[in-house]
Amino acid sequence: MVDLLGLSRGGFSLALSTQEQILIEQRVTNEAKSTGVAYLFWFFLGPLGAHRFYLGRTGTGIAQLLLFIFGWMTIVAGVGALLLVGLGIWALVDAFLIPGMIQAHKREVRKQLGMDVLIATSAGLPMIDTSKWSKADRERLSAQVKRSASE
Repeated sequence: MVDLLGLSRGGFSLALSTQEQILIEQRVTNEAKSTGVAYLFWFFLGPLGAHRFYLGRTGTGIAQLLLFIFGWMTIVAGVGALLLVGLGIWALVDAFLIPGMIQAHKREVRKQLGMDVLIATSAGLPMIDTSKWSKADRERLSAQVKRSASE
């Protein structure tokens, strides 16, 4: 029994067949972000947050981009130097965080695909792609499945 969705809490777990597990892992591998590409973005465009945009961390990518822009705009006043130093430290720390960001992306893809299998098997339908669903909708469905499994 494999708990791909993280639903084993509360005595409920999801059992997937070997074929379903193989298909999910194949899709996870296909959709995984490349460590090499992430590090290339980090090395050449790190202060602009390009690696964070690539890894799906848009909010912090925008924050890094804004720090870069405002840092250079205010460098003459001396404030910009502080912003750029802070950004440089953040970018340096990101070099160590990239592998974890990639693993988190894989976990999210695996959870989403597991949810697709769960929907399909519980409803007797073909696979449903929930990638366009909002996070709230997927969580609501997950809660409904937990309730129905405990009954």
